[in-house]
Amino acid sequence: MARSRETKIELTAYDDLFQTDESREEEKLSKIRDIPISEIDEFPDHPFKVLMDEDMEQLVESIKRNGVMTPATVRLKEDGRYELISGHRRKKACELAGLETLKCEVKELTRDEAIIVMVESNLQRSVILPSEKAFAYKMRLEAMKRQGERSDLTSSPMGTKLRSDAKLAEKVGESRNQIQRYIRLTELVPEILQMVDERQIAFRPAVEVSYLTEEQQYTLLEAMEYNDATPSLAQAIKMKKYNQDGKLTSEVIQSIMEEEKPNQKEKPAFRDERITKLIPKTVPRGQETDFVVKALEFYNRHLQRNKAHER
Repeated sequence: MARSRETKIELTAYDDLFQTDESREEEKLSKIRDIPISEIDEFPDHPFKVLMDEDMEQLVESIKRNGVMTPATVRLKEDGRYELISGHRRKKACELAGLETLKCEVKELTRDEAIIVMVESNLQRSVILPSEKAFAYKMRLEAMKRQGERSDLTSSPMGTKLRSDAKLAEKVGESRNQIQRYIRLTELVPEILQMVDERQIAFRPAVEVSYLTEEQQYTLLEAMEYNDATPSLAQAIKMKKYNQDGKLTSEVIQSIMEEEKPNQKEKPAFRDERITKLIPKTVPRGQETDFVVKALEFYNRHLQRNKAHER
């Protein structure tokens, strides 16, 4: 007679079933402790920057006076050390304040769960750079996909499947297409990505530029520096199309960047450093040639006077 399969039924523990809100809060507090900063590792590939700015100075002073008001979040790793999930600015501020420990809440999280919590907590910042969003969205989307189409992440109440990027869009309040545009920015070379963060190049043209190869992007960077201009959306789309057709050469990139457009700055009159370093910075852009001509006229008159005195 075949042995019947045993059905495992998970029952809620008696203590958990009758646990009060107060006891749950006490349990949470028991996981908050002061952990030596030397035992806390940074989150791998953390996409959010810790800036040494005025806000950091204020945070350091606040921690010196009052300590850390909101605990950081960490998880215990397999090697016994802790991994910082949220609270990177607080950790840095504690180091600057001369503290050796950081108040933390210890959570039991898998690698992918930790990524999701890390991204969610940092997206609450008031100012987020495009590059930070780009890598954060990419990390979180990959984590969601690795979770294996779990029903709580990929199914709606009606039972229809949602793509991971659609679910992420719902979570962060961005359109699915906009999330994909941000993720495209991760394909930019660091120098151009920094220009996006510093608002030297517009977001949409940068997305189109991300489809160029690394070599083509560096050629474009040189063309931008030479022409003292960044590509418009139309120019970026044109370069992308030439690239798809296998026709985007260095000469084509330079030719496109030399096209006149409304946002193009006037080209510098001189590129020889021996000349440019002698032109005062107070001379308005576009009037360098007039300044040099007047200087030469003055110098010629000086030479003529000297010749007259020698006679």
